[in-house]
Amino acid sequence: MNRQIVLDTETTGLEVAAGHRVIEIGAIEVVARRRTERRFHRYLNPERAIDEGALRVHGITSEFLADKPRFSEVAAEFLEFIAGAELVIHNAAFDVAMLDAEFARLVPSPGRVTDHATVTDTLAMARQRYPGQRNRLDDLCKRLDVDASQRQLHGALLDASLLAEVWLAMTAGQTSLALGGSGDDDAAPATQTRASGVVRLRLQRALDDERSAHEERMRAIEKRSGRRSLWGQWVDGLPPNQG
Repeated sequence: MNRQIVLDTETTGLEVAAGHRVIEIGAIEVVARRRTERRFHRYLNPERAIDEGALRVHGITSEFLADKPRFSEVAAEFLEFIAGAELVIHNAAFDVAMLDAEFARLVPSPGRVTDHATVTDTLAMARQRYPGQRNRLDDLCKRLDVDASQRQLHGALLDASLLAEVWLAMTAGQTSLALGGSGDDDAAPATQTRASGVVRLRLQRALDDERSAHEERMRAIEKRSGRRSLWGQWVDGLPPNQG
């Protein structure tokens, strides 16, 4: 079975050697170039402080993570989800090193990420395809006409979803990408234009647990910032910047 898991993580900081930890995992399954309904999304209690620099990037606070499970509590489920798949990760060396460090803390350790799945680095792919250009995820979204307007802060599940579209666009010159789950005709269609042609996309609604996690995170961000978010204003039916 041609199965990919498009994956992203958020962490307490950048240095594995300094003991930084994974605080969010977002992973989306793609089978035969179709996104399925299977996803793995967890916030994690890192049992350590979050660097200010990392907090500015993802906005995930220690207070928000205080009641979340520890990595050891979700490791078996995560390993089952990725087993035998090709992991598609942007700047894979970073995420894999962080996950390997989490595995090393487990007793017994399940080994390394590459003992359970293969890894494809989309950053390396992009550098080969677009030499001399900026190849961050935001840059690739702009270059490939992937809508990243909701990405005000980094988030593992959102970034994995954007990366799935970027990876599909980078690995095929086809004019049609079926991104729906079952492939039936009941999903509401949308149209998006790309350099390679018109892409027919299917609307994929968030699952209940994903909506709950999103709402909980937005409340935490609003509490920290002391103001209503643009998303919250939209939900309230208010004009932007007037909530």
